[in-house]
Amino acid sequence: MVARAYTVAFEGVEARMVEVQCAIAPGMPYFGVVGLPDKAVSEAKERVRAAMAAMSIALPSKRITVNLSPADLPKEGSHFDLPIALALLAALDIIPKDEVEATVALGELSLDGRLIAVLGALPAAMAAAEHDRTLLCPKACGAEAAWVGATQVLAAASLNEVVRHYTGQTPITPAEAGEVQAAPLGRDFRDVKGQERAKRALEIAAAGRHHLLMVGTPGSGKSMLAARLPGILPPLSAQEALETSMIHSLAGLLSEGGISRVRPFREPHHTASMAAIVGGGKGAKPGEISLAHNGVLFMDEFPEFPRTVLETLRQPIETGEIMVARANAHIRYPCRFLLVAAANPCKCGYMSDPARACAKVPLCGEDYLGRISGPLMDRFDLRVEVPPVAYTDLDLPASGDSSATVAARVTAARAVQANRFKAVANTRVNADMEGSLLEQVAAPDPEGRALLAKVAERFGLSARGYHRVLRVARTIADLDTSAQVRLPHIAEAVSYRLAVGSKN
Repeated sequence: MVARAYTVAFEGVEARMVEVQCAIAPGMPYFGVVGLPDKAVSEAKERVRAAMAAMSIALPSKRITVNLSPADLPKEGSHFDLPIALALLAALDIIPKDEVEATVALGELSLDGRLIAVLGALPAAMAAAEHDRTLLCPKACGAEAAWVGATQVLAAASLNEVVRHYTGQTPITPAEAGEVQAAPLGRDFRDVKGQERAKRALEIAAAGRHHLLMVGTPGSGKSMLAARLPGILPPLSAQEALETSMIHSLAGLLSEGGISRVRPFREPHHTASMAAIVGGGKGAKPGEISLAHNGVLFMDEFPEFPRTVLETLRQPIETGEIMVARANAHIRYPCRFLLVAAANPCKCGYMSDPARACAKVPLCGEDYLGRISGPLMDRFDLRVEVPPVAYTDLDLPASGDSSATVAARVTAARAVQANRFKAVANTRVNADMEGSLLEQVAAPDPEGRALLAKVAERFGLSARGYHRVLRVARTIADLDTSAQVRLPHIAEAVSYRLAVGSKN
């Protein structure tokens, strides 16, 4: 007689159902796990044996075989401990087989039978809901998994507690969703003296999710400006929060089961490897671009990143997803992020200051920014120069709008876009528009169209650049509460397109 339990194997954010089969047959004492397990899964039998011994359950002196089906799907992680234990307990007739088969389980066992938290409880709960099964997980994962809301989540502290539940002695109370994490007190735009043009560019970028490149001398405030971007972004919608949290669940970034409506802000160092940025490594884990999904990816010292790393950004920027290809797996992660890059104008950083510039000016500037290839530069909707601020201006009172005021305008513009694209698949903000939708929604008035045509001819705009100007102009019009894209909107969008660099 074969007893069955169910769990999941992760392929990116997708949780694939795995059937755990346990058979006990006569023969020499043996306990083996088959079905393409990795080292952590193969060692599960020792943890299961010790956990059952701690409960005074002795394994029979027979041949115990556990098969993880489908057998050609790689199985990785310690979360297979609990389903293997459940299948074995059902095969020993200690717990009811039918109740075990109605459950998706995941969790790591300690040698004394305690259940230890594992990664991926949120996507596992999604898979359980799709197959109309209950989710059984460690107590530390219950609040996280309960956010799905479409299936019952049972969170147990130990294997003994699980057995008592299945035998009807002490039923487990279903877990409740954790609290929504409050947004931290953000940094205010009014702390930045001057730099009104850069603030305006950040507002446009936040309103339409347009990629932004800031170029300026060291200490001009590029990082300071970027750090204030989260304070003007609207909170995540329910769907966006679930998408983002599933990725963070796989990466182990959800704290105490809470889910956050705050948009992620990731800022990797320029020494980060390609696997750290785009994903990969052992188990093909999500990289920084996926962890920034529905949020901001800030890359300071942009030209200092390895050329191979920068070039891998080109396709994710266009498609909103990344395929991590390995010999035995192809893992797809979503990565619709707002890229904010900051760079010095040259290696020394003072190309515009004759008193401090090096002897290689202006060639050093061309060589330095030349590390950003033309195709990658073409993907920046907004390019802005961030000039140095005179020390005499630092004593002036704060100027410009506060982050709360800017955030209100951004939220209003995002609401207009949400209503505009509510019936359009895979389109949430202006940056996602393409094809006939772009031509219809962002069509400028005759004066604006004439200006854009002149700019395209004079500066040799690429087709991508032409369309990106239209998208930015549409966002500016939304901030201006204008139904029509007009000449001033096109003119401002063009000014940001041509502000830095000669690659259009």
